[in-house]
Amino acid sequence: IDPNMLTKVAVCQVPDIRENIDASLKWIEKFTKQAEERSVSLICFPECFLQGYLTVEPLAKKYAVDLVSATFKTMLQRLAKYTPTIVFGLIEQDDANLFNTAVVIKNGKLIGRHRKTHLLDGEQIFKAGSKYPVFQINGLKFGINICYDTQFSEAAKNLAKQGATLILCPSNNMMRYETAEKYKHLHHKMRIERVNETKVWLLSSDVTGENNGRISYGPTSAINPDGQVVKQVPLMETGMIIVDI
Repeated sequence: IDPNMLTKVAVCQVPDIRENIDASLKWIEKFTKQAEERSVSLICFPECFLQGYLTVEPLAKKYAVDLVSATFKTMLQRLAKYTPTIVFGLIEQDDANLFNTAVVIKNGKLIGRHRKTHLLDGEQIFKAGSKYPVFQINGLKFGINICYDTQFSEAAKNLAKQGATLILCPSNNMMRYETAEKYKHLHHKMRIERVNETKVWLLSSDVTGENNGRISYGPTSAINPDGQVVKQVPLMETGMIIVDI
């Protein structure tokens, strides 16, 4: 592996899909195929994207997946034909516990996962994760902070200490209108703070659109180690950006 070789990384802004795993997988396939055609090695999708951001327990349990189940294996097989490493959020069932998890998949195999470590008041159905795994692709080391995780210095610092030069941030900022307006520009502000502390890349992936009295603008963007937003999918549009890291 040439340590100086750059790795192409993509992050996607996609519709807020709920309770339709097949539709979510179709978006993952669509963008992963496009990314593969552009020599991308790593692609990321939003928080809880597989089932939707479901925080009501009966609904979350209905759609949650066990990562060692035949159901999940079938999903992995569906994604096996793509060469990029794929990261996406899902609701994970592990025994009696639910986790807000991001999985890392390569050639149809589960490489690892990150369970969200910091939970919002509205996420009490989930159990918090406690680990910050680091993954390697080509010469690039990366880790994951899920959405609210990025508001806490130690989440990013933990990854940087392990040699990660990229943090992927699968997010789901579907909020009530007034909250969404308030946070519209705060997401970048908070993420830039993390970057300034760690001097790593931070790439976010978010949902967009309107749903049931709520709105998600995004942002899906790339912030370089100097704390500059170098690329962004326009707010309220679906799309993908690619950067070389």
